[in-house]
Amino acid sequence: MRSSIFFKIVAAAAVGSVLACESCYSPANEVIHERHVRRMQPGAQDATVGPRAPLEWGQLNFLHTTDTHGWLEGHLKEQNYGADWGDFVSFSRHMQQKAGNLGVDLLLVDTGDLHDGNGLSDAVSPNGLLSNPIFDEIEYDVLTIGNHELYLTDIAYETFSNFSKVWGTKYVTSNVQIINPNTGVFEYIGNQYRYFTTAHGLRIMTFGVLYDFTGNSNVSKVIKAATMVQQQWFLDAVNYDEPIDLFLLIGHNPVRTTDYSNTLGLVQKTIRSMRPSTPVQIFGGHSHIRDFQVYDESSTALESGRYCETLGWLSMSGINSSTFTGNIKPRGVANPSRKPSNTSTNGLVYSRRYLDWNRLTFEYHATNSQASTFDYHSGLRVTGDITDVRKELNLSALYGCAPATYCESCQKFGAPGNIFSLTSIALGATVVNASRSTVPRYIIVNTGSIRFDLVKGPFTYDDSFIVSPFTDAFQYIANVPYSMAKNVINGLNGAAVQDKRNSAGSLFGSMPLPSSKDSCLDPTLGLEGETESDLKARGITRRQTTVSPGYVTSDDFGTDGDDTPHSEIPSYSQPNYAQGNASFPTDGTTPDVVDVIFLDYFASTVVSILNKLGGTYTIADVSYYLDPSFTTQSYLPAYAKMAWQANVPNCPVGEGVGFSD
Repeated sequence: MRSSIFFKIVAAAAVGSVLACESCYSPANEVIHERHVRRMQPGAQDATVGPRAPLEWGQLNFLHTTDTHGWLEGHLKEQNYGADWGDFVSFSRHMQQKAGNLGVDLLLVDTGDLHDGNGLSDAVSPNGLLSNPIFDEIEYDVLTIGNHELYLTDIAYETFSNFSKVWGTKYVTSNVQIINPNTGVFEYIGNQYRYFTTAHGLRIMTFGVLYDFTGNSNVSKVIKAATMVQQQWFLDAVNYDEPIDLFLLIGHNPVRTTDYSNTLGLVQKTIRSMRPSTPVQIFGGHSHIRDFQVYDESSTALESGRYCETLGWLSMSGINSSTFTGNIKPRGVANPSRKPSNTSTNGLVYSRRYLDWNRLTFEYHATNSQASTFDYHSGLRVTGDITDVRKELNLSALYGCAPATYCESCQKFGAPGNIFSLTSIALGATVVNASRSTVPRYIIVNTGSIRFDLVKGPFTYDDSFIVSPFTDAFQYIANVPYSMAKNVINGLNGAAVQDKRNSAGSLFGSMPLPSSKDSCLDPTLGLEGETESDLKARGITRRQTTVSPGYVTSDDFGTDGDDTPHSEIPSYSQPNYAQGNASFPTDGTTPDVVDVIFLDYFASTVVSILNKLGGTYTIADVSYYLDPSFTTQSYLPAYAKMAWQANVPNCPVGEGVGFSD
């Protein structure tokens, strides 16, 4: 692990350089908004509804994280997810101690995407420079890479040169390589595989497989899974010359085999063809959902959400091993009892649980769970480190008080509580070129540029990353005939969805979806073979009223996977693009020409749409409407400074999505 002293030295140096180069949109000299609470981060809330029952402990147990995206501070304005990484450090230590007392194995697993989504990770360059050392405080047994570690060259090299070196053989990247800057030769960022023996003698072979990602920078290479499973090293590892009790297959990779991006199924089938009876346990990620699938009578797969909202738990018993020295059925606790199918005869049994990321949950499941005995010194230190970095980065700098909660998909498109209703107004108010301010304008963004709900309360520098972390600039085509300009938005929403950074938010309740651009982030789920009916059948929704707003999940084992019972909210379909407008005639007449403004990354698509509408435009007709320093991360802070100054600095805080403000 990286030492705290090293971390603070790096933090001080990096923060100094960041704060020294603030732009006019950064939070220098802003009001600092903090509410002190007894634990967690200043301003955080604790949950009011706890778990339904103790966990089931088996012969082999797992804690799983994925898609943390920098949310190591926790969710300061959402009760269900108020714990921070220091609380998780304490919880994981308790669970490791409990596993030792029970005479069973506990493995900690992470499946990638460590930044792009929160100021703690994203307010420095390269992203993750300060958050990765905090992340390193968990004693993971195996980890793998996400696509967000590969978009940008500097982040890819930070992962290769620093992060992977911290974890050594535990960092498994079976199909991801990078050009070693010292040799100019491609080599694996981490290990191709890891063979290890657990504390109680289970012999495990591990592979880490990223989905067939193509948006990486050209210094890295993602080997397709179909190619990887034919490579001799992989075949040799499956037929290893030492005994294998279990294959551990991890990947930043959706676990649902019907998902277009899933390649874990192919790898599992290849292993199964060579090892007909050896258990294969799979952990996935990337699609930001809670899910569990049974692959066959000896293979199951767990996916554990995103953004430090979910901690996955899986336990299993019945693994045949001549060297296992622990307890197959630990005493004094519930044990897993569910077979993969009604016809299973091999003795393997499982349990899975999705834990809400809060102190109440962690304290309930920890040994000696009273709050006064929960915290380890290491956990308190990490909590303090997070607070210190947030202060150094000025993440609590206040832009304004959001007067209501705006969600991505819990409201119909166009409804007052829908976030795209807000962004349309904010775009019209803030995206203004002074020299063309009197020219009517349409301002178009993709709905995937919004990554998370905006909760009533303080809208801070941190929230500007949380809600819209991308830095796409505004370009335009001037003086487009109104007859064409008015139809661009419909043309975009009717066109084939772009391969990156489009919204399919409606498919996942109020969960923001992955979004992407080669220079930023990742592809949306709507492009990956899912349909709305598929996802509704799995019941992946969030937060409503009655019991407590939160996740309601249905998977291959049924509807009892959520550790804390919650009520569910409606989920409405959203278009791929949204539009604001300004400076149109107030008398209801239509203008002759309009400036059509859009984000730089889909400029070529707008040109194509206009030409289908009768234009003769080329990319040479596109120019920047505003200075490129004003981006999609700038317009909401600008709007907050303009329109949300009531109650500053004492912002009333809402309860979150699904509650009445």
